[in-house]
Amino acid sequence: MNPDMANNKLHIQLRPTKISDLDSLFQFQLDKEGGYLAAFMPQDPTDKAAYINKHTKLLGNPTVNNQTIILYNTIVGSIAKFVMEGDNEITYWIDRKFWGQGIATKALKKFLTIETNRPIFGRVAFDNFGSQKVLEKCGFIKIGSDKGFANARQTEIEEFIYKLDK
Repeated sequence: MNPDMANNKLHIQLRPTKISDLDSLFQFQLDKEGGYLAAFMPQDPTDKAAYINKHTKLLGNPTVNNQTIILYNTIVGSIAKFVMEGDNEITYWIDRKFWGQGIATKALKKFLTIETNRPIFGRVAFDNFGSQKVLEKCGFIKIGSDKGFANARQTEIEEFIYKLDK
């Protein structure tokens, strides 16, 4: 392990996502374990053309704040704010090779200084304990749950709803 990682001195940078980042970000979502935990995936997460088309449009949407997460000059994930049914929502994805190193928590804390719209909500599958911890470490409070069809699992599952007011 990199000594900086052991000391939690991760050199995380966020920058606005570029079209050229989408190839890397698409590859991350192909990870089966990551997709299972994310649960709410596109119907066909292997359709690269649909992914690139959707995310290229999102990059031009002024209500969406897409940021690419960089660790030591390497793209390791993405984080974004979007609006769903009038609410600000957060989403993030870390390449599985980098799980368990505090990257998501540090990236979300940094993102929340850039994205200041509040309240902001996070939704997470009931059994995605890692993502639940990330939200809680960043000040989100669990306020409820909902059920929805999770394409990655081909069944309806419970998701927890978290909220950050400040």
